[in-house]
Amino acid sequence: MAEGRIIKISGPLVVAGGMVDARMHDVARVSEKNLLGEIIELRGEEASIQVYEETGGLRIGEPVVCTGEPLSVELGPGLISSIYDGIQRPLEKIRQKAGEYITRGLYLPGLDREKKWLLEPIVREGDEVAAGDVLGEIQETKVVRHRVLVPPGVAGRIKSIGEGEFSVEDTFVRLETESGEKELNMLQRWPVRLERPVNEKLTPEKILVTGQRVTDTFFPIAEGGTACIPGPFGSGKTVYLHSFAKWAHADIIVYIGCGERGNEMTDVLMEFPELNDPRSGGKLIEKTVLIANTSNMPVAAREASIYTGITIAEYFRDMGYSVAVMADSTSRWAEALREMSGRLEEMPGEEGYPAYLPSRLAQFYERAGRVVCLGADTREGALSVVGAVSPPGGDLADPVVQATLKVVQVFWSLEDNLAYRRHFPAISWLNSYSLYVESLRDSMGREVSPEWPELRREAMRLLQGEAELEEIARLVGLDTLSMQDRLVLESAKSIREDFLHQNAFHEIDTYTSPGKQYRMLKVIMEFHGMCLLELEKGAELSRLMGLPVREEIVRMKYIPEEKAEAFDDIEKKMKQEIETLVKDRLPNKVRPKDA
Repeated sequence: MAEGRIIKISGPLVVAGGMVDARMHDVARVSEKNLLGEIIELRGEEASIQVYEETGGLRIGEPVVCTGEPLSVELGPGLISSIYDGIQRPLEKIRQKAGEYITRGLYLPGLDREKKWLLEPIVREGDEVAAGDVLGEIQETKVVRHRVLVPPGVAGRIKSIGEGEFSVEDTFVRLETESGEKELNMLQRWPVRLERPVNEKLTPEKILVTGQRVTDTFFPIAEGGTACIPGPFGSGKTVYLHSFAKWAHADIIVYIGCGERGNEMTDVLMEFPELNDPRSGGKLIEKTVLIANTSNMPVAAREASIYTGITIAEYFRDMGYSVAVMADSTSRWAEALREMSGRLEEMPGEEGYPAYLPSRLAQFYERAGRVVCLGADTREGALSVVGAVSPPGGDLADPVVQATLKVVQVFWSLEDNLAYRRHFPAISWLNSYSLYVESLRDSMGREVSPEWPELRREAMRLLQGEAELEEIARLVGLDTLSMQDRLVLESAKSIREDFLHQNAFHEIDTYTSPGKQYRMLKVIMEFHGMCLLELEKGAELSRLMGLPVREEIVRMKYIPEEKAEAFDDIEKKMKQEIETLVKDRLPNKVRPKDA
């Protein structure tokens, strides 16, 4: 271990001299307080260390010890339902030991060393196993089966395997390998900056259902996909990410609070243990890992929190699960990079951000994907990443937004003018996009309806047409528009208010399945088509818009998922009321005999 002395202190940056054998990204213990840091620059025997704890009170000349190991996380049973800080310290246990405030230099392992887990072996003595093979399973929570895997880089023949209860450090397997006998336990350590290996990366072809109509229908994200959701303060980023975490069809949720306010993480902590997971029937917290690095925690630890979260997510992906990661927000991470870059006296890029900002963001998002996991069973896993971006004033020209858009495939643009009009989610249907639409076309056609792609396209045409017509109406007046154009405005308004608007706090409206989304949009588009035909035959737009069935169209978002037949009733009423309207309009001499 290299040992040196502090020669410079600049906020979270500490420079140590005499670090002869130190390497980049090695963990260092700084001062007699034993603060945790990571080497981010080497110049000869001088090492610049990013300290992940408060550096107040440090003195020149205090010792710095390089551990010779990279910053790593502990992986194994016990991750689910836990809440960690950015360097994987269990906050609940720290509170029990140190009180309401985290004591500097206090380190507790990420996984409980005392708890016993009931292991059900999958392999037997004499079996040949390789990296990624499943050795056994543990019922970690009611909804998560934890698969204990052979670590990467390990292969051999099972000499013995235990059955029963084990702690994460207990040896339960002995392998005969080419280099001799090797003992395995359930605890793995993995460097956070190193991507975990897979057999193959696949093309994302299946939608990750979020339950949010504006995204699932118009701007879907695929399992294994990437998305960013930028927006100004108060536009609903955090509420949307909370809804995403609650209702997304993912097996595991990793929620990273990167530099966000403490009350927002508190909302997650208070809600998730109470909310039911609609897919498994258990509690949402029973499939969730929380990484909490709030705004009053050390700035440098924001970077560690991002890498800690994505590494834990990769671990569960390797088990064959679909994992969703929410990072709120990557702008806070970028601000930490800017501060550290300034203290390192590096040449600044745009708006003071480091020139390597785009590559750092790309390294993070590129760890997402749908993969064939290591192991003989060719199981597939998926890791989806959604990052919130908080540009100053909602400026989409911000360097963090632009660098993010270059690497993600889905852009959900939050707009403050929609939020001011109380339209939530405040995602712009004109500025947002998804590059997964074409690749998801076949799967959505199979799972929902073959009509889904065309229905979506026609609805988008109406919304785009509305924007053009509103511009014309502002210039020359609404009265200059034809009845058909006014119908476009009315139908687009129905799509916006009756379909896109969604209440995250309503018992029924907070989540909508793809099947119900299809039926809702189909009703609106069918009504538009019927009205268009009648207008061409001379019907009055005001009478069509005054039909009683429109009230039921407005309320259809509150139809429970299990009562799909209600949509059939609405469609029948639409036809009946329009037929009645037609009969009333026809002259007596040409009315049908039964009129």
